[in-house]
Amino acid sequence: MNIRNNLKPGDIGYLTYLHGILYARECGWDYTFEAYVAGPLAEFARSHNDRERIWIVEKDKIVTGSMAVVEAGKDEAQLRWLLLHPDLRGRGMGRFLMEQAIAFCRDRNYQIAFLWTVGSLTAAARLYQSLGFRVTEEKTRMLWGALLTEQRCDLKL
Repeated sequence: MNIRNNLKPGDIGYLTYLHGILYARECGWDYTFEAYVAGPLAEFARSHNDRERIWIVEKDKIVTGSMAVVEAGKDEAQLRWLLLHPDLRGRGMGRFLMEQAIAFCRDRNYQIAFLWTVGSLTAAARLYQSLGFRVTEEKTRMLWGALLTEQRCDLKL
């Protein structure tokens, strides 16, 4: 397994595809979730800076996961696109990626790291809580073809 911080041709499309196909299979979300991922991910590829970073997980030279830190303001960083192929889950890789992202945020002097998730992703919620994230905002609405409760989770750094 390899983790890299640089984007290569095909990464944006493949990460978008992987998000779309896995969340459709596991959560029943529709194609609009792919659009939700694709737009900001493409923008990140066009214009990321030294206060932002992406982690691309590869197994046998195939992209199998990701994590990113995106600048959301002078003092806030958003953690985005945490995803692991099911074959890599349950081995501590998600925790490792989150810890790398949090350490990067601290190194870049962010005051708050936050992420958006949905309440039905219970394994992710347990991970975030164990790392010190707390729910600071909730809203329930139709999203990606399902009625979901979005949650903003913040970590003071």
